[in-house]
Amino acid sequence: MTVDDTARPPADPAAAHSSASPPGPHGYSKQKDQHLKRLRRIEGQIRGLQRMVEEDVYCVDILTQVSAGTKALQSFALQLLEEHLRHCVADAAIKGGPEADAKVAEATAAIARLLRT
Repeated sequence: MTVDDTARPPADPAAAHSSASPPGPHGYSKQKDQHLKRLRRIEGQIRGLQRMVEEDVYCVDILTQVSAGTKALQSFALQLLEEHLRHCVADAAIKGGPEADAKVAEATAAIARLLRT
């Protein structure tokens, strides 16, 4: 965490669900239970990192686990992106019009964010 990060207010979880977000069901809805199970496993990995730091585990061992957690989150993100493309973007493309262009732009922006991480 940098000095600048400490000055920022905490993220508002409600802001992630802006009024611009379309109502469900979403592309991931059919696999919601599997996604939640996967996220709980990832959460466990992150808690494991906290324990490793608390127990003064060797840095390289912690970095190895950070890499595993990062890969798990990236894998989850790619699965979610695939479901978004198959459900939301494909549905908008079938309907056509400006909504299709908006969904493609939205997906492109999401991919760009994933590539920056």
